[in-house]
Amino acid sequence: MLKAIRYKSLGYTSFFNPNTGFFARVPDKGEKEPFWSPHGPELMDISITNWCDKGCSFCYKYSTKYGEHMALDDYKDVIDQAADMGTFQVALGGGNPNQHPDFVEILKYTASKGVVPNYTTNGRGLSDEILDTTRKHCGAVAISAYPPYDETSDTIKKLIHNGIKTNVHFILDAISVDTAIDWLNEPPDFLRGINAIVFLNYKPSGRKVFENKLLRHTTRLKEFFRLATSPQRKLKVGFDACCVSGVLAYTDTNTSMVDACDAGRFSMYVSEDLKVYPCSFQSALSEGDQLDSETTLLDIWTKSRNMGSFRSYFSSDRCGACRHRSSCMNGCPLFDELVVCGNR
Repeated sequence: MLKAIRYKSLGYTSFFNPNTGFFARVPDKGEKEPFWSPHGPELMDISITNWCDKGCSFCYKYSTKYGEHMALDDYKDVIDQAADMGTFQVALGGGNPNQHPDFVEILKYTASKGVVPNYTTNGRGLSDEILDTTRKHCGAVAISAYPPYDETSDTIKKLIHNGIKTNVHFILDAISVDTAIDWLNEPPDFLRGINAIVFLNYKPSGRKVFENKLLRHTTRLKEFFRLATSPQRKLKVGFDACCVSGVLAYTDTNTSMVDACDAGRFSMYVSEDLKVYPCSFQSALSEGDQLDSETTLLDIWTKSRNMGSFRSYFSSDRCGACRHRSSCMNGCPLFDELVVCGNR
């Protein structure tokens, strides 16, 4: 069922189908698409736990098996406020979110407020109860793909067997791009049945930072983006906003199909300790705004200097006369190294 929220004073309507994930922001006749949504974010990233027993080197949250969980009552308060702001869906993360002790209740409560829950998992801790609740209430689940991919393969099979829309998150860097190209040319059997593979630009943040892994250091950028956007590709493909500069520079993709980063404009991030940021990666770099009984999410959304700084960056002329500036909006405010168009 298509949901529509009309913002007459802002000159546009947002449409969202909770069953398919379809979303569109449609300006009124004669109006431009809005730069940001003063009423609140359409999407929220929420870290419900910093618990994880995997210890990945690139984890910018430094998650461990000693990580703390967000209290259930705090989560419910966040979702109540999100629903009041017209937030359509939330992306639950961590740590490994499905290993939160109240995860089933978290999914049920989110759905009961008219907000669609989605989450990313490393595949561990997916009990029958969690899988059943996921199938009933979630829009989609993303499995993080890590070599040697045995655990990834097993998790994909488990999710698809339970009738759950499954995406694969693949961290794209100067080394893994070789695997990405191989998969695009000839997808491995374990990817059969997934909804899409989503490529995430490697961020120079985590337990260990490998400068040589930055995507801009590969000589195969043009080859990769050509394959990933080819009408003949064998996999449905998506990109995070940090790949937009590459999509625009190396393909002929219609710019109306490309979204610049939404952080601070249409999305926000809430950490397990109730710190609020425009983007989750900022949590590793600076202090966020504290959500408490005196400060609401809407207060932070409309008044925070953090949020304002992101909006100022996206509206600036940092990239000058670049013909893609209106679509790319200057790239990432946090990591200049993610820009792969060659203009910076």
